[in-house]
Amino acid sequence: MKTPLSSFLERFNEPETLKMAKLGRELRAQGVDVIDLSLGEPDFDTPPHIKEAAVRAIQDNWSHYTPVAGFLDLREAVCTKLKRDNNLDYQPTNIVVSTGAKQSLANAVLALVDEGDEVIIPTPFWVTYSELVKIARGEVKLVHTSPSNGFKITPAQLEEAISPRTKLFLFSSPCNPSGAVYSQQELEALAAVFRNHPGVYIVSDEIYEYINFVGMHHSLASIPDMKDRVVIVNGLSKGFAMTGWRLGYIAANAEIAKACEKIQGQFTSGANSIAQKAAVAALTTDLKPSMEMVKEFRRRRGRVMELISEIPGFLCNAPEGAFYVFPDVSAYFGKKDGETIIRNAADLSMYLLHKAHVSSVMGDAFGEPHCIRFSFANSLPNIENGWARIKTALAALR
Repeated sequence: MKTPLSSFLERFNEPETLKMAKLGRELRAQGVDVIDLSLGEPDFDTPPHIKEAAVRAIQDNWSHYTPVAGFLDLREAVCTKLKRDNNLDYQPTNIVVSTGAKQSLANAVLALVDEGDEVIIPTPFWVTYSELVKIARGEVKLVHTSPSNGFKITPAQLEEAISPRTKLFLFSSPCNPSGAVYSQQELEALAAVFRNHPGVYIVSDEIYEYINFVGMHHSLASIPDMKDRVVIVNGLSKGFAMTGWRLGYIAANAEIAKACEKIQGQFTSGANSIAQKAAVAALTTDLKPSMEMVKEFRRRRGRVMELISEIPGFLCNAPEGAFYVFPDVSAYFGKKDGETIIRNAADLSMYLLHKAHVSSVMGDAFGEPHCIRFSFANSLPNIENGWARIKTALAALR
C-alpha cells in the first residue's frame, strides 16, 4: 500500500545539483572513475587556525544548546566583518546565524513571501531559489538575462517585471551558476528602479563574495536608502572551505531578523556550537588562506577557459566570480552517437556522465535550458582530465 504523503512534497523538486552528485556517487560505487565537475564545494581543507578554534571550543565545553539567533560573539564578529569588508554598519540584533546559508535563504523567503506574492528571479539562478518560493506558496517570475549582458538583469527588465503583486527580488552576486558579478554602478541602476517600488524587498545572496576575479565586492545594501530593504545572505562554506560545518547568516533590518529567528526557532533552533566558535575565528582573523584559495581558483578559471575554447560549439563567458563556467551547449542539440540522441542540455549532461564519466548539472535547473554548469572546484589535474574526456565524447556526436 502506498504511503499517503503530504501534498507539500508536490510543491517543489529535488535539487538537480544534489541529484547529479548522487548519480556520480552511484557510478563511482560501481567502480567507474567519475570526475566530479558538478558540485559547488571547494576542494580545500578548512584553514588550520579555524580548526584550532573548534578544538579549543570542544575542550572548553561549548557543547550545549545555542541561542536561536547565534552566540553573541559570532553575531558581533559578523558585524565586524560587514564593517571591515563592506563598510556596512549592523548591530547583533540585525544578525541571525543559521545551519548553512540555505537555511538563511529559507528563513528570509518564508518571512517575507505570502501566498500569491510574486518573486522576481533573474536567470540563471541557484536551483533552490525557485523551490523556496514555491514552498512559501509564492509565484516565481523568471526574468531571462542575456550572455551578451553578462547574464545580469538590466534596469529596464527589472522595471518591466515588477507588478503590484511583486514582494521580493532574489539574486546572487557573484552568481551561481554564471559567475556574473554586479558592479557598484550596476547596483545603483537597479536601486533607481527599486526606489519607484518601495514595497519590494531584496534578498542578496553574497555567499561567493570573496571569490571575485574582477575587483571589489559590492552589496546592494551599501546604497544607504536600500539597506533596510535588503536581506544579505552569506556564510562560511565557500570563502573559508567550511562546507561541512554548515553555517550561514543574514544581515537585515531588525524586524526581518526577528521574523527569521522566530521561524528558525521552530525548525532547528540554534546552529552548531562548535561551528559557531570556529566561525568567530574565520571572520575576525587572517584572511590570507581564503585569498590563497581564490588565487588558485583564478588560475583554474584561466585554464578552463583555454580548454573550453578548444570545444567546438561551446559558447561561454569568462566567469567574473564563483567557481563555475556556464556554456551554451545548444550547438549539440539534435546530434547523436549511435542510438543516443541529444535533444537538450539534460540529455547532454547525462551523455557526458555515462560516456565521458564526467558529472555536470544541466542548465534547466538554473532556468537556462541551453546551458550546462561545470565546476572548477576540483584539482587542476582532474579538471584537465575531465575536459579531455568531454572533448573526446563530444567529438563522437554527429
